[in-house]
Amino acid sequence: MKRTSGSGREGRGEYGPWVWTAYRAYNELLREKVRARFEAQEGPWMEKVADVLVEIVNARWQAGRQGATELDPLFARLDKLLSE
Repeated sequence: MKRTSGSGREGRGEYGPWVWTAYRAYNELLREKVRARFEAQEGPWMEKVADVLVEIVNARWQAGRQGATELDPLFARLDKLLSE
C-alpha cells in the first residue's frame, strides 16, 4: 500500500476503515463495561421488574382485554418496583 506524503486529508483516506473499526471496538468495549456495571448494581432489581413484566404479558395473553381489571395488582407491583 502506497502512502501519500503531505498534510491534510490526502493521506487519511486509506486509514478510514481502520479508524472506524477501532472506534466501533472501543464503543463495544464501553457498552460491555456499562452493561456489567448495571448487572452488578441493578441485576436483582431488574430481575424482579422482568418477572412482573412477564406476568403482565402472560396475564394479558390468557385473559385478553376482558381481564384488564385482573392486571391491576400486577401493574401496582410494577409501579412499586419502578419507584424504588
